[in-house]
Amino acid sequence: MHPFRTHVCSELRKSDVDKKVILSGWIHNRRDHGGVLFIDLRDHYGITQIVIYPDAGFQYEVGHCHKETVIKFAGCVMARTQENINPGMDTGEIEVKAQSYEILGPCDSLPFNIFPEEQAPEETRLKYRYFDLRKPQLHNNIILRSKVIQSIRRRMLEHGFNEFQTPILTSSSPEGARDYLVPSRAHPGKFYALPQAPQQFKQLLMIAGFDKYFQIAPCFRDEDARADRSPGEFYQLDIEMSFITQDDIFCVLEDVLHGIFGEFSTASVSEKPFPRIPYKEAMLKYGCDKPDLRIPIEMLDVSEIFADSGFNAFKSAVEKGSVVRAIPVTAIADRPRSFFDNMVSYAQSVGSKGLAYLVWTDEKVKGPIAKFLSDEKLQALAQQCNVSVGDVVFFVCDKAPAASRIAGDVRIKLGADLGIIEKECFKFCWIVDFPMFEWDEDHQSIAFSHNPFSMPQGGMDALLNDEPLSILAYQYDIVCNGIELSSGAIRNHRPDIMYKAFEIAGYKPDVVDEKFGAMINAFKLGAPPHGGIAPGVDRMVMLLANEQNIREIIAFPMNQKAQDLMMNAPAEATPQQLQELRLRIMPLPKE
Repeated sequence: MHPFRTHVCSELRKSDVDKKVILSGWIHNRRDHGGVLFIDLRDHYGITQIVIYPDAGFQYEVGHCHKETVIKFAGCVMARTQENINPGMDTGEIEVKAQSYEILGPCDSLPFNIFPEEQAPEETRLKYRYFDLRKPQLHNNIILRSKVIQSIRRRMLEHGFNEFQTPILTSSSPEGARDYLVPSRAHPGKFYALPQAPQQFKQLLMIAGFDKYFQIAPCFRDEDARADRSPGEFYQLDIEMSFITQDDIFCVLEDVLHGIFGEFSTASVSEKPFPRIPYKEAMLKYGCDKPDLRIPIEMLDVSEIFADSGFNAFKSAVEKGSVVRAIPVTAIADRPRSFFDNMVSYAQSVGSKGLAYLVWTDEKVKGPIAKFLSDEKLQALAQQCNVSVGDVVFFVCDKAPAASRIAGDVRIKLGADLGIIEKECFKFCWIVDFPMFEWDEDHQSIAFSHNPFSMPQGGMDALLNDEPLSILAYQYDIVCNGIELSSGAIRNHRPDIMYKAFEIAGYKPDVVDEKFGAMINAFKLGAPPHGGIAPGVDRMVMLLANEQNIREIIAFPMNQKAQDLMMNAPAEATPQQLQELRLRIMPLPKE
């Protein structure tokens, strides 16, 4: 017989009655009922109830063990009486009568309770993360993550992809976020960098002729934490394909994501193919390039209606280049005045000067700006916004970027406050047709809008003959429930097109050669058309687990200050380590 267990704690059933068994695990809970001691024994797989009668001779000792003590019981499986069956447990029809026990891992006083679960401060939870991971929900989140990654691998292999590993120690990236630098002992004064993403390596694999690559890739960026982004490191499903169009990328990723979200959730998932929304349309209708399609509100541009209206505040702003965004909402005309006042206050808190609105009632159109608009203008607004009695339209007026952002925030706030965000669903969409270039107000020049290494739509002909700000790129984002899972692109694999694109953005060829020489040289030796994408594994699991904070789906996360409180990292290096690396710590400048 195995020295520690014959079964796991989720395994025994009524068919096992009278079997001699050994179980090991943690003391999850204990109860003393009339001199009979009940122990809920927990392991990775589940819980089994252990019964210790007074004649066992060790009831007192076990009864005084701390919760979370690791303990082994040998005993006999018994059927529970009908009134004691627990239908909420897999092992609820049986219990094990303990005949002997052994303490395998004693437990001191607890930093916080696992059962009943205690809400401990985050710093305490992170310091004792190994202990925190015993909580059922968090434990299950980490198991979910493991299963999701297993499923991703299987699905990618079924699509004919090969898994390759790319370097962790590499060179610093001249673009993007801040790098983590690693000093070299063998080359004093020189540094490696941890990869922000395997971008260049995966493109080089395509140039090497491998055709279909994927990797569950660790990425490292020295940037601040957010609820949906872990500081320091994260993992992504890194994909690259050769001889493809963006439709081929969409087809593969839609199949993988639809399968993953269907496999690990009972919520509905967008049907394939996922909706494709041009960037310009997304900014107009939703105010952002990561729209939450669960909110049944779409915005409109009504600048022309206000351009020659009697509402001078909007009229004069439109004449100076501002726009007016309308946010129509159905069946909320009966909301109290406080609701509208709160919406105005919210709009002001996110940067708006105010929030105008109109209310369509049985009698007439009401609202703070109604008296400034003619019946003709009100009718035009009703027609364009497709509203009727009982509906309300909110208005934001500002320069286009600010108006989109503010109106988009108001849209999300309305969805939450009105309780109209669709539940139990994953709404996916592609954002496509990003602009290749944009106007940089600070430098009064043309700059890259998103990804400088994307192929412009129309290729060299577009770069030579079209107005730069009208050129679109083969860039795309995949979005789910308002969360961007990834950006991707068809790559600019032609040196001549790359030099021209950078020239438009103000870079001379020698600057391109200096900053991106490795890629340019590789492209000169025969590069296939290729493209890819890299959806975040952390964010996917976060959505599936219905968690609001990404630290709840990572086994050993850092805190918001990028500190590992459990392992005490980052920590000071010893003088010997610094000497080996030829480094000296400079004192901070005095304030």
